Amino acid sequence: MSELRPGRKAPAPPARVRIKPSRGYRVFQVVNAVILIGVVVATLYPFVNILAQSFSSESAIRQGSVNLIPHGFNLTTYKTVMKDSTFWTNYRNTVEYTVVATFISMVLTTCYAYVLSKHHLKGRSVLIGIAVFTMFFNGGLIPNYVLVSQLGLRNTLWAIVLPNAINVFNLLVMKAFFESLPGELEEAAAVDGLTTYGILWRIVLPLSKAVIATMILFYAVSFWNSWFSAFLYMDRSDLFPVTVYLRNLIAGATGAGGMNEGTSSDTSLQVAASIQAVTVVLTVIPILSIYPFIQKYFVSGVMLGAVKG
Repeated sequence: MSELRPGRKAPAPPARVRIKPSRGYRVFQVVNAVILIGVVVATLYPFVNILAQSFSSESAIRQGSVNLIPHGFNLTTYKTVMKDSTFWTNYRNTVEYTVVATFISMVLTTCYAYVLSKHHLKGRSVLIGIAVFTMFFNGGLIPNYVLVSQLGLRNTLWAIVLPNAINVFNLLVMKAFFESLPGELEEAAAVDGLTTYGILWRIVLPLSKAVIATMILFYAVSFWNSWFSAFLYMDRSDLFPVTVYLRNLIAGATGAGGMNEGTSSDTSLQVAASIQAVTVVLTVIPILSIYPFIQKYFVSGVMLGAVKG
């Protein structure tokens, strides 16, 4: 570059050209914002309403005057639920079932999806067909119940874990993600002497943090909210997850007064009115606490998994 002569000014940088958004684009932004705000309101309103009911008095709940703000603030039901040993036993069961089931599902889904992502694999189309077939057809409720009973899985953790170990939708998302990874990376690793398992563990999985976090969230939420499998295959209350505890409360199978027989009649009425709301709040807190930390992986994982069909 030639040097500037004394007295000569440096050339001015080129001016930035600002593109004015069109009228149609501005209208789209406004409509999009209104729709998204409406979705957020519609999503948050039920939970905020339940939260307000859990802190409201029995009379306010029965009159239907509780919307977004608690009326007659009290903690009676929270104290009653906290003292119920059955609730905490079922809560512990839910945590145990969710952790074990999610771990097993992730191992099976990851291995199956990695196998299906290899186009040179003989019989690959058959394996995909088997997975997709189970997505639309199953043996039915009675055959499944007979099978689980004959295998001796009733009243055990495995009655919840094994029948729901692989979700085909999650399997296909992971398969698509693995197919989107550059094949040259695995070829280079193979040349360096890594085995198939070594490539999966040291190359593929570190590059798949986003989709793995997404699948963990999918499976964890599914098992945490599941109640029908436990309701079907378990007949001991000490083995129920907390969702069955909540279901029994909603269905009227257990009375609020039975939680603490020494409570007064006023306390029993208060508990009966808001116990469902309190149990719902206590049940969803763990998922709400975990989600913000993996939300970024959730979004990127779903998008990356959809690159290839």
